[in-house]
Amino acid sequence: MTEVTRVRVLLVEDEGGIALLLEDMLEELGCEIVASVARISGALDVAASQAFDLAVLDVNVAGETSFDLARLLLERGTPFVFSTGYGATGLPADLASCPVLSKPFTLENLRQKIRECMGPGGG
Repeated sequence: MTEVTRVRVLLVEDEGGIALLLEDMLEELGCEIVASVARISGALDVAASQAFDLAVLDVNVAGETSFDLARLLLERGTPFVFSTGYGATGLPADLASCPVLSKPFTLENLRQKIRECMGPGGG
């Protein structure tokens, strides 16, 4: 079973309350938050300058989608999970098979999605 402790996470979420909730949950799971950003431009800066193991991406970030960032992470082989209230139905065809954390979510939902993203031996 894949553990999630010490997983370095980039969090991209524009809703302050949800970002704080996710930060608390990630820390409770033993993850290290590399950065928590509320704009796609900030997330791209972090992706270009910092190392992380996993990203949690809100789908709609201040009116922009995180799809191009997700595609960049796919190219790099960096795991990520979408966080959205719309479910997988709101994803474009090329990203439809990516893991989705449906809002509202629980700590256990988050743990399971991180394990799913990191795969066997990850974390």
